[in-house]
Amino acid sequence: MAPHDLVRADGSPLRVLVVDDEVNLAELISMALRYEGWQVETAHTGTKAVSTAKEFRPDAVVLDIMLPDFDGLEVLRRLRSADADVPVLFLTARDAVEDRIAGLTAGGDDYVTKPFSLEEVVARLRALMRRAGAQQAKESPVLVVGDLELDEDSHEVRRAGEEISLTATEFELLRYLMRNPRRVLSKAQILDRVWNYDFGGQANVVELYISYLRKKIDAGREPMIHTVRGAGYVLKPAA
Repeated sequence: MAPHDLVRADGSPLRVLVVDDEVNLAELISMALRYEGWQVETAHTGTKAVSTAKEFRPDAVVLDIMLPDFDGLEVLRRLRSADADVPVLFLTARDAVEDRIAGLTAGGDDYVTKPFSLEEVVARLRALMRRAGAQQAKESPVLVVGDLELDEDSHEVRRAGEEISLTATEFELLRYLMRNPRRVLSKAQILDRVWNYDFGGQANVVELYISYLRKKIDAGREPMIHTVRGAGYVLKPAA
C-alpha cells in the first residue's frame, strides 16, 4: 500500500505519539512512521507522554508498557481521561502475562511483542487508525521537487519533462530523498530505509548509489543532490 494513503478527516497528516524509554527504539519507530507521511512526536516517560498528548492531540499512540516513572496502563488511563477514543498500540515484552495483555486489547487497542518488525508496527497502527476513522487520502502518486517528478505507481521519473531510467534500488533511494526534500538524511538513515534494516554492507554502498543517481539526475543540469559534509545528503530544488 502506498504511503500517505491515510489522513485525518480534514485531509491533514495523521499524528502518532511514540512512547518508549529506549531512545534509539523510539527514534527507529518514529522514522518508519514519518516515512508513511505521518506527523510523529516522541516521549520517553509517562509524564512526558501525558503532557505531549494534550498539546499534540495524536490520532494513535505507540506505548511501551514498561516506563521509568509509571507504567503504560497508568499512561493509558490518563490519556483516556483526556481523549476517550484515542487508539493505543502497546509494546510488550515476550514474558508479559497473557491475561494482562488480553485486558489491554479489550478496549479496541492492540499490542506487539518485542522484538517486532517496523512493518508490523506500521500495519497495526494503520488498522487501528482506520477503525478510528482515518480517511483514505485522495492524493496523486506523483512526488514533485522542483522540476523533478517521480510517479510512485508507474515508477516513471522525469526531470524538466525528460524521462530518466532508474534501476529498482536507484528508484527507492530517489523516492526516499524526494519524500524528505530539504532534509539532511544520514547514511545510516538511508541504509535503514532503502536497504531495509538488514543490509550487512558498508555505508559506501550509499555513496555509490548517490553517485549513480547524480549521473542520471544532475548530469548537465543544476545539481539537486547535495553532500552535507559529516552529516549526509539532501535533495532540494535547483537554485
